[in-house]
Amino acid sequence: MDDDPLRRTAHLARARIRPVHRRPCRRLDELVELCVADEEKAAEVLGLSPGLRGEIAKNAELRTAGARPAGEIYTGVLYDALGLATLDAAAKRRARASLLVFSGLWGAVRVGDRIPSYRCSMGVQLPRAGRLATHWRAPMESALPEAADGGLVLDLRSSAYAAAWKPQGELAGRTATVRVLHARLVDGVEKRSVVSHFNKATKGRIVRDLLLAGARPKDPARLAETLRDLGHTVEVDPPARGDRPWALDVVVTDIH
Repeated sequence: MDDDPLRRTAHLARARIRPVHRRPCRRLDELVELCVADEEKAAEVLGLSPGLRGEIAKNAELRTAGARPAGEIYTGVLYDALGLATLDAAAKRRARASLLVFSGLWGAVRVGDRIPSYRCSMGVQLPRAGRLATHWRAPMESALPEAADGGLVLDLRSSAYAAAWKPQGELAGRTATVRVLHARLVDGVEKRSVVSHFNKATKGRIVRDLLLAGARPKDPARLAETLRDLGHTVEVDPPARGDRPWALDVVVTDIH
């Protein structure tokens, strides 16, 4: 299962984690009611193609569905590259302690949290609840600064999920966002572009490399140095102010 295999596999925030506030009950009830009552409307609200209509029936059974660790539920390009199941024991422990996945239904979950498989993106606007990114904003603002616990935050979310929480103040200054650029020569001139599939795959490999190395850089500048040591080409754009996130560009020439 994947929240959205095209847009929603990059919502990982790397931080030292304490319990994160989640209040899905009303959202879950409304999602179930929507999917039970009207399949056509549910497909429209959830933005599902005809090939994904089976997800509506799955959502309708959420109250009684079995649960598995979130790291087994979420799939897609980023998760394939991350390869949680193939990490060594120490790296798996680091993943459970340091990875957060943003969720339209649950707010934010650790990879070890047990959840049912579902389909509901952060960009969804439920008829009563409204846009989920707006719904989660206040709980995230309350919980995530504590979850970061004074450490670095590596923010790999897509724009739909970034709308649910924006780091502020000192926390923003120790947050790094990543853009993956594909560099290639065209008529002798280097051209750079963002390619969605490879953007996600590279982000997954970055997280995997950090987990396997046991790296714990304390700030965005040291993160860039660590990624270079791990073989990545990284360009840094430090913010003009200390209360703004850092922007890291990871440049790739071979895309696979």
